Amino acid sequence: MLLYTTLNFGFVSTRIKLRVQGLTNSQIQSGAYALILAEENGPRRIPIIVGTAEAQSIAIALEHIAPPRPLTHDLFATFAQAFNVILKQVYIYKFEDGVFYSELEFSDGERSIKLDSRTSDAIAIALRINCDIFISEEIVKECGVVLDLLAPPTDHSEEDNALLELEPDEIKDEARLKKWLGLLNTQDVKERLKDAIVDENYEYAKMYKDELRRREEEEDTNK
Repeated sequence: MLLYTTLNFGFVSTRIKLRVQGLTNSQIQSGAYALILAEENGPRRIPIIVGTAEAQSIAIALEHIAPPRPLTHDLFATFAQAFNVILKQVYIYKFEDGVFYSELEFSDGERSIKLDSRTSDAIAIALRINCDIFISEEIVKECGVVLDLLAPPTDHSEEDNALLELEPDEIKDEARLKKWLGLLNTQDVKERLKDAIVDENYEYAKMYKDELRRREEEEDTNK
């Protein structure tokens, strides 16, 4: 794991370098894709849901495909390079209400300018310019996929047992999916988390990890 620290107004902020691992179809949100960002030389993965257009642009950059006409991200990268503006890095600096916030740091050789950006756009541009991508350690701790945690099992009604017979990709309603997660015993959630990581299904892995974290926080509250 590569760690970088920056000092701002007396506070030390730790940044982790990322690489783009790839894209998968989102099995939770229809018509979307999961962009998988991997910790450089580390085990944690951060899934980010992106739209179809952004996923296509990222996929083109990953495969080094030259479209017949430049896409918007191609045009942005070419424009910056034509005027000797260097994209120094992309920084994912905040995660709030399910949204990742990013900024692009540019330099013209004399001054440095930071611009706010959607994370999907920032990644698509970074891939074209081949600049580094960083994320805060706090976000990785919150959203990264890791193995941990336990919680107590529960008894279920017949209706609950029927729901438990389903797999998550068969549950299209978000409320029912959350209920299904809550019905699983902790050992089952842990096993599903391990299987999801082995299968590199990091979107599901994050879902199981979030459920385990919720149970741990609930336990701490009840102590």
